[in-house]
Amino acid sequence: MIRKLRTQFIVLAMFSLLLLLAVIVAGMNLLNYRAVVADADEVLSLLSQNRGEFPADVGGRLPGGRPPHGLSPEAPYESRYFSVLLGADGTALRVDTSRIAAVDSEQAADYAAAVAQKAADRGFFEQFRYIRSDEPLGVRITFLDCGRKLEAFRQFLLISVGMAAAGFLVVFFVIVFFSGKFIRPIAESYEKQKHFITDAGHEIKTPLTIISANADLLEMDIGENESLTEIKRQAKRLTGLTNDLVSLARMEESERALPMIEFPVSEVVQEAAAPFAALALAQNKQLACNIQPLLTLKGNEQAIGQLVSLLLDNALKYAPEGAAVSLELIRQGKHLTLSVCNPTFGEIRPEQLSHVFDRFYRADPSRNSQTGGHGIGLSIAKAITTAHNGKIAAQTKDGRSFQITATFPAS
Repeated sequence: MIRKLRTQFIVLAMFSLLLLLAVIVAGMNLLNYRAVVADADEVLSLLSQNRGEFPADVGGRLPGGRPPHGLSPEAPYESRYFSVLLGADGTALRVDTSRIAAVDSEQAADYAAAVAQKAADRGFFEQFRYIRSDEPLGVRITFLDCGRKLEAFRQFLLISVGMAAAGFLVVFFVIVFFSGKFIRPIAESYEKQKHFITDAGHEIKTPLTIISANADLLEMDIGENESLTEIKRQAKRLTGLTNDLVSLARMEESERALPMIEFPVSEVVQEAAAPFAALALAQNKQLACNIQPLLTLKGNEQAIGQLVSLLLDNALKYAPEGAAVSLELIRQGKHLTLSVCNPTFGEIRPEQLSHVFDRFYRADPSRNSQTGGHGIGLSIAKAITTAHNGKIAAQTKDGRSFQITATFPAS
């Protein structure tokens, strides 16, 4: 359990860090990309308004020292662009490549023809940002070379992702290294609790045995007595509870440490269920078993037999008179499924299902005295299933039936 808690702590911490880094990196790069696009569109808008050329006053200054059009005076000298005027039939009427050396007139015409097929008036074509504008003679498509800015954006993206990944790994190793110290107080408290239950259980057994023995001696001297009978009944009940608590504590202490061998689980389940058939008849109930033959499981034979007994005992206790309890063991793909289902006295609410494996929990507290159970059997069932790398769950149909399903990896 402590190892599982430590793993959950690491996973939660690293997931939170990953989410934070993803938001930061994505946010920075999105803003960077939008800045590249906004700068390009600003230049292109000015070019499209002047038939693919910068206005003559871009390199000057307005009164007060402000550059016109909001652009740097160096913009005409830093920008590499070209434009193509297309006629109504799509032919290139005029091509201007005087402000770029990497593209000739033929390539410019091909780029314009390809962009003319697109529905968007703005966008990227390879490394060029383009804008489409209508003119009296046709449609002018102006291209701006954004290669250097896009390359700078890609470099920033790679660097930011790399730095985030490096930071993630560093924090991961730090958390793994210190997680043991973070969990240690919880682990120590948990271990003390388990040892206390085990030790207290052994200490309680002795006086309970003495009480039961003395009650038997008194009964031999004075005969049957209602008070003595009640003392013996309560001593027996407390002994059973103590044994269950010690069994659960030992199961959790030796989690995944049970001796595991491959055994014929179909036969074990059949043998464990056999005594409950007679018990069901005595209670005017029915037990139907559907056990697929020749199934095997790698696990602890005694623990699986105890699991079956716990589930059937719970089902018969909480099934009304005349009800039918079913047990099923089948193979489904790569898993073995053991399920026990029984009708219930009252309605089971869905929110109760998440607590049925808690210690001392009862969905129907009013039936404590009738069932005679301790509310700890399903906790032991869960511990057994977990020790076999399995999963256990409870469900209900229409609130009137209760089914517990344990799933194990098939061998």
